[in-house]
Amino acid sequence: MTEVRFLGHACFALADGDTTVLIDPFLTGNPKAAISAEDINATTILLTHGHADHIGDTVDIAKRTGAPVMAIVELASEIGQEGVDVVDPNLGGTHRFDWGWAKLVPAWHTSTTPKGTVNTPAGLLINFKDTVIYHLGDTCLFSDLQLVGKRTPIDVALMCIGGHYTMDRVDAVDAAQLVGAKTVIPCHYNTFPPIEADAAAFKSDVESAAGASVVILEPGDTHST
Repeated sequence: MTEVRFLGHACFALADGDTTVLIDPFLTGNPKAAISAEDINATTILLTHGHADHIGDTVDIAKRTGAPVMAIVELASEIGQEGVDVVDPNLGGTHRFDWGWAKLVPAWHTSTTPKGTVNTPAGLLINFKDTVIYHLGDTCLFSDLQLVGKRTPIDVALMCIGGHYTMDRVDAVDAAQLVGAKTVIPCHYNTFPPIEADAAAFKSDVESAAGASVVILEPGDTHST
């Protein structure tokens, strides 16, 4: 059984027994964080892009736990300079881990790290213990979202709905149809005033239009697959 735990904003932990894959660990400074950076363990850390609200506590957690960090090559290079083990694919690249594999796929957004490194945003297609999870990252709506799950049907999609910096909940309904996941979990909303969104309305619209099940998690909640 895979547990998908929402830690606030766009941060999730995928867990099964002793393995924890941590995605976009923005915890310090996150008003919706369910846990402190000091209290989370990680086997592996995966990043969608380098904005401060996604790279977050990556370096500190990686140094404390010894977890390798997978990120697109330019972002991985910056993180590697901190003495952290990194995996550095580019878009389309897949890396295999003991727990499964992760692949970088396109996302339409921008990304510059707090240190000024420009990097290309990505989504993450993750096979964690044979559960396929797609973290869309920060993105607008675009038609190639339908290609991500074409060969690898998606069990759970972690989808931004907050608008302003990403697609809003209306565009995300179309995104859910394109992605075709069995379950959709909304994220990247209500953390700050510009990205307030009605998750219940999103759930209703997606379940009517796309036939997927929408699971709304409060920070700290877990969905089991």
